[in-house]
Amino acid sequence: MAPKPTPHCTHCGSTDLEQGFIEDSGEHAKGYARWIPGPLEFGPLGGVKRWGKTRFAVVAYRCVVCAHLELFVRA
Repeated sequence: MAPKPTPHCTHCGSTDLEQGFIEDSGEHAKGYARWIPGPLEFGPLGGVKRWGKTRFAVVAYRCVVCAHLELFVRA
């Protein structure tokens, strides 16, 4: 198995990244953002269709050098 590549900033190339997360404090939120594959679709009452779709936690890295934010999903 190949080793995982070192995360780096796609803006400036630095490998000095600080891990964090994106907070979701909306109504009925669990406190963290999640990524759901597929296009954004709305149901008949205007809510987002999420039923039966896989959800992945979002991991964020901030570049200490240029402050660029990189987002990844934790599979």
